[in-house]
Amino acid sequence: MSYQAYLDNIKAKTGKTPADFEIIAKKKGLLEPGVKTRQLVTWLKEDFSLGHGHAMAIVLALQSATMAEVSVDDKIASHFVGGKSKWRKAYEGLISKVSKFGPDVSVGPGKSYLSLLRNGKKFGIIQIVSDRMDIGIKLKGGQPTKRFESAGSWNSMVTHRVSVKDPKQIDNELMSWLKSAYEKA
Repeated sequence: MSYQAYLDNIKAKTGKTPADFEIIAKKKGLLEPGVKTRQLVTWLKEDFSLGHGHAMAIVLALQSATMAEVSVDDKIASHFVGGKSKWRKAYEGLISKVSKFGPDVSVGPGKSYLSLLRNGKKFGIIQIVSDRMDIGIKLKGGQPTKRFESAGSWNSMVTHRVSVKDPKQIDNELMSWLKSAYEKA
């Protein structure tokens, strides 16, 4: 059963939409920080006779409606916490250089890496770990070298990987691989 089918069934049974449940939950204080999922499920089961799956569909809707939107800058910043913070300046230098490829370059922050995009199409990724910055490059046909190695099982979204252990390694050679990937994207 699709998510929408769950919501349709809930409306048929209770006469309420997710927005209606949100209003009621707010009045009951069930959307405050610290309220556990099981508390919401119990409320929905007891007050509205919903089954577990239907209750979870409403919980998902409530959580989606009340989540604070995180800015792109904050998502990017989350990659540079703790021991990874030392890579922020090198990352910004790299992005400054990559941005010169064209006005269609952007960064798409994910949970484990930052995507380098050309008009929304990925041509590279950046993954920050405490002792290095791994740069994945999507460049089919590129011949691996000692430095420009095959991505292998590291990340299936790219073909090659370059491990940067010193910001000085963000050099013309690396930028030429990224530029080629950008041009093919």
